[in-house]
Amino acid sequence: MKLKRKIFSEFEAWKNSKTKKALLVRGARQVGKTTTIRDFAAENYKNLVEINFEEKPSARSAFDGDLDARGLIINLSAMGYGPFEEGRTLIFLDEIQSCPAARTAIKFLVEDGRFDIVESGYLLGVNYADISSFPVGFEHEVEMFALDFEEFLWAAGVSEEVVGAAREAYREVNPLPDFLHKKLMDHYRKFLIIGGMPEVVCSFFENDDLSVPLGIQRDILQGYRADVSKYAGKDKMVTKAVFDSIGAQLSKEDKRFVLADLEKGASLRKYAHPTQWLVDAGMAYYSFNVGALALPFPLYENSRLYKLFMADTGLLCAMLMGRQTGFQGRILMGEVDINEGALTENFVACELRKHGVGLNYYDKKSRMELDFVFEDEGGVSIIEVKSGAAYKKHASLSAALSTSPSSIARAMVMSTNNAERGESVEYLPLYMATFVR
Repeated sequence: MKLKRKIFSEFEAWKNSKTKKALLVRGARQVGKTTTIRDFAAENYKNLVEINFEEKPSARSAFDGDLDARGLIINLSAMGYGPFEEGRTLIFLDEIQSCPAARTAIKFLVEDGRFDIVESGYLLGVNYADISSFPVGFEHEVEMFALDFEEFLWAAGVSEEVVGAAREAYREVNPLPDFLHKKLMDHYRKFLIIGGMPEVVCSFFENDDLSVPLGIQRDILQGYRADVSKYAGKDKMVTKAVFDSIGAQLSKEDKRFVLADLEKGASLRKYAHPTQWLVDAGMAYYSFNVGALALPFPLYENSRLYKLFMADTGLLCAMLMGRQTGFQGRILMGEVDINEGALTENFVACELRKHGVGLNYYDKKSRMELDFVFEDEGGVSIIEVKSGAAYKKHASLSAALSTSPSSIARAMVMSTNNAERGESVEYLPLYMATFVR
């Protein structure tokens, strides 16, 4: 099953750019980087020269010694890579974090100009100490994520007319026809279970047995833990503890990550680096507390208070399944608020992060709590995630609107209900988080 990915258009823009740099594609393990780059090469180049430094460690020796483009191509040709046809070849350096010298050599390959260069890796954010010279000015960097909900709808065969109607309903805050809303909510509940990891998505649409994608999710989680053991150094035990506690922390009512829940007397000094490692590796996302509904948010951030979201809601669901029996079935039946809405809030966080929206929440001495606040057209937009029939009861959001009306661009409540425009609040179905930019 071939998946349609939005990042393809970014690859095409890069290929057509006049000032060609190497394309650096970074992202977490299993989000589809290698497959998408191969598909892009198949459509746009005669030759693909793919070098995976994890699978072929011997290829690293081609980048030893003095670095120049001619010598590198000769070395690679001698190892059996090729053909290197000028203007018609894409050189793909995969898992480049495992060969720091190759990252340094990018400058020479770009300056040579005969071939297009793509680099990819899943631990580029944490494995940089051995790079002698970063190719500053010679790379165009893009970040790749797991599928967002809109891409999941494409994989499900939902037509662009339906997706477009939902996007227009989001823009205009108009309700969709009831049958359409129910259908999209059905896909949304499936997405909470499946998530956006490409292998999991393909398995889901190719098999009726939910245990198959669940098995793949558990393998990915185990792969993440293995990466921690291999690459997190002396902090690996603490890093694993943080990773394994994300589900439990999000299952609390306030979702805030509390170090004392991991260890009595735990200090931020001990846990800050391991947590940042997970974020840099693309496995988790920070959402920092801000103490004022004012811009710019970094002036009001409190880095000691934060939520930690899993980078894929399907993986979070797989992690939480060990805590409750019948978890998947309950979600499919509509109980999306179980575990204190951990999955729903994680879903919104992931959709925002994938679309370039910064993650912050507002909490001022626990008197006024707002799930997501972000910069929007020069003002502050707010998203509150609600469930059940009482979604129009939002004391904190109402208080924010009454105390800071001039600074708030949009006030949104996302729930399982259809779209509706209130006097000062937009009520939107949860799946419309995929349209927030």
